[in-house]
Formats: sequence, structure tokens, C-alpha cells
Amino acid sequence: MTRSVTVIGAGIVGMCTASYLQRAGLKVAVLDPVEPGGSCSFGNAGGLSPGSCVPASMPGILKQVPKWLTDPTAPLVLRWRYAPRALPWLWRFVMASRPETVERSADAISALTAPVFENYAPLIAEAGAEGLIRRNGQIYVYESEAAFLKDARGWDIRRRRSAKFEVMSADDIRKAEPALAPIFQKGVRLPTHGYCVDPYGLVQALAAAFRKNGGEILPHRVLDIEMDGNQPRTLVTDAGRRPVETLIIAAGAWSGQLARKLGHKVPLETQRGYHAMVADPAKTPNATIMWAERKFLATPMAGGMRFAGTVEIAGLNAPPDYSRADQLLAFGREMFPGLGGGTVTRWMGHRPSLPDSVAVIGPSPRVSNVFFAFGHGHVGLSCASTTGRLVSELVVGSKPCVDPRPYRIDRF
Repeated sequence: MTRSVTVIGAGIVGMCTASYLQRAGLKVAVLDPVEPGGSCSFGNAGGLSPGSCVPASMPGILKQVPKWLTDPTAPLVLRWRYAPRALPWLWRFVMASRPETVERSADAISALTAPVFENYAPLIAEAGAEGLIRRNGQIYVYESEAAFLKDARGWDIRRRRSAKFEVMSADDIRKAEPALAPIFQKGVRLPTHGYCVDPYGLVQALAAAFRKNGGEILPHRVLDIEMDGNQPRTLVTDAGRRPVETLIIAAGAWSGQLARKLGHKVPLETQRGYHAMVADPAKTPNATIMWAERKFLATPMAGGMRFAGTVEIAGLNAPPDYSRADQLLAFGREMFPGLGGGTVTRWMGHRPSLPDSVAVIGPSPRVSNVFFAFGHGHVGLSCASTTGRLVSELVVGSKPCVDPRPYRIDRF
């Protein structure tokens, strides 16, 4: 039986996985050159969303993409220098909009998000992080009835997977969220949703509990994986060589590079996301608000008001374009006319995204004692706790809480 496990990646997925493995009685080490929660987990929108099961690629998206790619304020932007590398992924993304693929993807995503609070509960209790979680619902808002009706397929997908929601009129919206501008004519409230007021703080709390319980977190970058036959034996890092017994690759947008070293070619792309954070806002909403047409989330965080979202396709190495964050801020001020506030900070992070919006989770069919946990796209925080539990169960050989077959790496 495996006694020692190495996890590459100290984001929310990596730390949930490491924590569940530790709870199973294994000796666990985590490697990441960035501090726990310092990458994509640092700046996300904070959503904890049991009903978030709609894949990014939906029927009809092919008609929208050309408009998005020519509008600098659109939810999706492609940097043209990166286009030759991105086009194969974008084609797969469009093909994933076929109705049968959408249904399979929605089932797979829902299986991870639906038990989000249940599977976070023991980890958050151990970390003493209950104060970081709010369970007060989420609201989607639309500027018009037509925009709401355009999203009907998505709401039907949620309904058929038992997501709870209620439609709101313009008056309902104003009563529930008086800080919002009176431009929204339709809304949908998801009462079982919630959010984390400090996603970075949550990962840090999990890391502190993991260390307290004997876990090791090392600031090392993995450069190569050396094999002994069909099994990894040594990790080559920027701090030297390290033996490995069982390996978990949970390195977010960098996981594809590591998977290739093991013979797996995965269509993993970074959907670069931005946020703008306003300190000391004068007015904030009571819950997280999604402006549906603009596809970004407004979240009242511990450090201020955060506006996060949109997609930029530009790869891992291009410098940030903070005009994307500035655009979010402009939309946010339109959304909340009385926002006010002080210092504004801007951030960009790399969402690890697969064309069908379904993560890669589970064992390698090519290499023994290697497991994957990456590619959660826009719902990493919501999927992380179930992913961590599932990977732990697969490693120790216990009954999995979720059918792992939809997440296999060789499905592409």
C-alpha cells in the first residue's frame, strides 16, 4: 500500500487533495515554487456554488465567438499573436458545444460541485476557517427579459440536476440588493450558493493545518520526472532531486507540461482571468452578484469589493493586460453607482481549462502510481473539496464518492 505521496501544486485543489490524503493516514509532501494559494487561488471570485454545472461551451457559441474576438470589452478576448497556438484548443472548445457533450459535461461538473460544502466541512473545521465562508445565496442579474430567455438552456440544465433557484422581478432585485443600479429587469436567486470572503486565506488556513498535522510544503519547482520502468522514482527540482513513491499532479495551468513528461498530451489551456479590487467601498451587495451578460461576478470580500471574471486567451507567458481589469472596474461602478471606495488593486491569474469544462481527475493509464487533479476552469474553488476527497479515495483504494470515469485523462 502507498505510504508516501507527493503533490505537485499548492493551490486550492492541491491543498484539498493533500489534506484528504493526510486524513487517510498517508505521509504527504506538497511542492510548489509559489506559496500556498498564491497563484490562481489568490484572486478568484470566491464562489462556492453547488448548482454551477453549466459548461463554458454551449450550443450557439460559434455564432458568439467572432463578435467576442472583435470586441475589446467582450467576455472573451484572444491575443492574435497567440492565435496559431490557441486555434486547435478553440476548435475543440466549439465542438464541445454539441448538445450530447454538454449534457455529459454538466453531469460530470455537477457531481463535483453539488457536495461542495459537505466535502469542505471537515477540512474547514480542522483549519478553523469557518469564518471565511458565507452561505447566503447568489443572484444572477439581467438587463432585459430577452437576455434572461437567452440563458434558458443553462437554467434548464441546472434544474434537471436538482439545482435550486427562483426567478426574480426587477422589484425583487431592488428589494434584495438596494445597492444595485436600477438597470436590471430580471434576476435568478440560487439560495444554496455561497462564497469565501478570502480564497487566499482559505488556502493558507488549509496549509497551516496540514503543516500542523505533520505535512511538508516545500517551495520547489519540478523540472523533470525520472522513471524507473513504468513508475516515477525521482523528481528533479530546482532544489535538487527528490525520491517519489506516489505522485499527484495538481499544478493548475502548468499541469499539462508535467503530464506530457509522462506521455499524456492533454488539451489544457489557460483562460486568463482578471479582477479589480476596491478597498473600503461605501456600498456592497448582501450576496455575490453575477452580471449575466457581462459574465463577471461581484463579490464583497474581506479586503474590499472584488469584480472578477472574463476570459483572455494568451498563454502562460504573455504579460498581463490590466485594461481587462480596468474594464471590470468600469462595469462594477456601473453596477453599483454608490460604490465609492479607496485604493484599487488589479490581478491576473491562469484558470486551467479543458475544452469540455470537465477536469482531469484520477490515475494515469500509462504510468503507475501517478494521479491527476487539474483542469477545473472557472469552478476550481467549488470543485476542489470533492476532487481532493475523490483523489484520496482512489489512491488508498476505497470506494470513490464520485464515479471517476468522466474525468479520465485519456478521454480526449
